[in-house]
Amino acid sequence: MKVAIVLVLVVLAMVQLAIAGRIEQQGGVTCGQVDANMTPCISYLTQGGEPSAACCSGVKTVNGMAQSADERKTACNCLKAAANRYANLKDAAAQALPSKCGVSLNIPISRTINCDTIS
Repeated sequence: MKVAIVLVLVVLAMVQLAIAGRIEQQGGVTCGQVDANMTPCISYLTQGGEPSAACCSGVKTVNGMAQSADERKTACNCLKAAANRYANLKDAAAQALPSKCGVSLNIPISRTINCDTIS
């Protein structure tokens, strides 16, 4: 029984490393980076109002990280996953965020975006 548990843990660790490697190969943008930069935006995205300076700084950083098509697709998938973690995310606030921060973001913040269409 202990051997089976150890084998399961080893397989799970290998899968996680493979996924992390795949994300890195897709341009170097990681969901950890995107999440860390977008965390200051959570209150704006869930409550509305105006985005904070820290939020806008994070939006600008994500925009700067996502230069290639692969990086934009990865960032898009990260933003989509993050958006789906918040049931109370306001779609209108998410769509307005880049312009409120003065950024032309080529990556929509949406629960339903097909990130494969991002170029």
